Amino acid sequence: QKYCDQIFKIFTRLHSDKEFDGTGIGLATCKKIVEQHLHGRISVESKPNNGSVFKLVIPIMERA
Repeated sequence: QKYCDQIFKIFTRLHSDKEFDGTGIGLATCKKIVEQHLHGRISVESKPNNGSVFKLVIPIMERA
């Protein structure tokens, strides 16, 4: 839980390449899309040895 803010920064990885593949851009890209294009928020709740839950809050947009 203490790394929740850091994992949404580009190129940030909490694990080594030997543990998990990746570049560290996936969650940063998700955050950018959710915030800039959908005007929403993304967050994560994590429990050690139990996994993580990612939450997206996207406002309902009215149709013209």
